[in-house]
Amino acid sequence: MTVLLILGLMGATVLTGVSVMAPWSSAAATGKLPDPRYDETIVASSRPETAVFAGGCFWGVQGVFQHVKGVINAESGYAGGDAATAHYDDVSTGSTGHAESVRITYDPTQVTFGQLLNVLFTLVEDPTQLNRQGPDEGTQYRSTVFAQNADQQRIAQSYITQLDEAKAFPDPIVTTVTAKTAFYPAEAYHQNFLESNPDYPYIAMYDRPKLADLKRLFPQLYRDMPVLVAVGHG
Repeated sequence: MTVLLILGLMGATVLTGVSVMAPWSSAAATGKLPDPRYDETIVASSRPETAVFAGGCFWGVQGVFQHVKGVINAESGYAGGDAATAHYDDVSTGSTGHAESVRITYDPTQVTFGQLLNVLFTLVEDPTQLNRQGPDEGTQYRSTVFAQNADQQRIAQSYITQLDEAKAFPDPIVTTVTAKTAFYPAEAYHQNFLESNPDYPYIAMYDRPKLADLKRLFPQLYRDMPVLVAVGHG
């Protein structure tokens, strides 16, 4: 993402650079992953819940979950490090301990944590990649589930075991499941990036196909109108 963000100022040069990169690969190429055997139960009335996922560049992670029914908000940010270095320029060095992440607020009467994990592993990221997603490399692009409570920890670990035992991927899943940590919202220009820049070369190659897969593989969860982050000005 860093390289493309810089080259984006150079116009057509980006298109040449992007075209030689490896195409995006995920489980979506072969279909939707099985549902988690262990999951939350959808209840008739409940307060909003929070999930925090790291799965590569947060532009695409946020953009996909903004189109999932039951998601109230999906905010790009940084998790796993300290407040002092929770800034894009610092995080991009890969030395701060942060991961580009998305904090998802969701309505558990409409969607479960396990369903969100299914979307994440099916089409948002490749959970078999260590410190890399698509063209982006570094610890800041690692695959991590920041469990907000013990139940999320059990659901995530159980699902990873289930998928590994079923050999859902050619290689073992390397996604880490860690305890809740502080989340720091990313800069305003990173919010709603997919929706604001649909023709940006990186978005067109790596992220818009994920939206098409979401609509195709998760029709019961897909919604056309995204829920956007309110970004202040001035």
